[in-house]
Amino acid sequence: MSVPPKISKHNYYSFIWHAGFLALAKNFMDVDTVIPAMLIESGGTAMHIGIMTAIMVGLSRFAQIFFAPYISNKSYKKKFLLAGINSRVLSLFALGFILFYLRDNQSKLLLLYIFLFITLYSIGGAFANISYTDILGKSVNKQKRKAFFSSKEIISGVIVLFSALFAKKILTALNYPVNYALMFFLGGTLLLIASGGFWKIKEITSSSLKISGFKTFFKRMKTELTQNKNLVYFLGFINTQGIIISFLPFVIHYSKETFNTQSSDVGFYLLFKIIGIVVISMLVFIFSKRISYTPLQYFNVFLSIALILITLLIKDVFIIRVVFIMGGIAYSLFMITMNGLLLEVSTTENRAIYAGFVGAGNILPAVFPIAGGWIINQFGFRVFGSIVIIIILFSLFFIWKISCKK
Repeated sequence: MSVPPKISKHNYYSFIWHAGFLALAKNFMDVDTVIPAMLIESGGTAMHIGIMTAIMVGLSRFAQIFFAPYISNKSYKKKFLLAGINSRVLSLFALGFILFYLRDNQSKLLLLYIFLFITLYSIGGAFANISYTDILGKSVNKQKRKAFFSSKEIISGVIVLFSALFAKKILTALNYPVNYALMFFLGGTLLLIASGGFWKIKEITSSSLKISGFKTFFKRMKTELTQNKNLVYFLGFINTQGIIISFLPFVIHYSKETFNTQSSDVGFYLLFKIIGIVVISMLVFIFSKRISYTPLQYFNVFLSIALILITLLIKDVFIIRVVFIMGGIAYSLFMITMNGLLLEVSTTENRAIYAGFVGAGNILPAVFPIAGGWIINQFGFRVFGSIVIIIILFSLFFIWKISCKK
């Protein structure tokens, strides 16, 4: 389905508006640095980090299975997109409030509330992502999508560089818990402004798959997996390469345990991660018309293995900063290729339900962080890192099998 150029351009910039203000917000709620560090300061352990990562990385995708059958039946999905992002705004304000008002002797209650609102934040993201994927796919012309994903990363990265410096200043200048409370208040405010881009979207309706319930959903999923082998290999890819997203939060724990890093160091890690995102996003944007997703996927596999080996073998706190640069590159490449491939293996009619399939098939990234916390406690960080490398190596097979010329 071709989108009228004028509407496509309008929606393109509406999505960019959201991406820009989201970029300002994301440093104040970064899943790889800020939230793990806040959790440790609040009395959390490696196991807590594992559960938190499972919720924010795994649950946010796996929960899509519960929403996809309902949302896919709706011709217009903008209101669901807004409901999801606003629930995330409320979660961030709630996290800031409890950090500001709960005292040190209420650490168990604090951890309970942290996990409660992180869960709400993640579920809101799952609810919004189905609608986001569907609306983006049918509201922006196909030839503009790769440029959109890379330009979104560039704009986000440049803006994030400035907000990263501000976030670092807050983490360094203020003491716990005021620094993290202020971070979440600012994140919630900026995310609220970012939702303005979604209000401006001119949504185009289209025919879509009608799903009457979970039984029909899984029946349809079985049919699609049989008929569309690219979907099978795509799910294999996100279940193997996708766990690199779960690795960086554990590096924060490793750094604190090994080098006794402080809030100021966390600010540096955040900044270096953003530098990695900006650099690779600019390169992908520049060469978006000359490079396909497959070489990016292969490069990301070897980069991910390299950053894990450097973390395991080199005992230098400065090198950990380099690891976060590499981690930023790996994160950005995975998000660009995953989102782009999802649009390529799906169609306008089945895109919303495919987002649900991705959630249902996102099993390993959902459960591995919990297992990772246990592995670190029982066997140490080296064993954990070695297992991550083995799993990522399996993604080479799925990348090889995916048929995508884009």
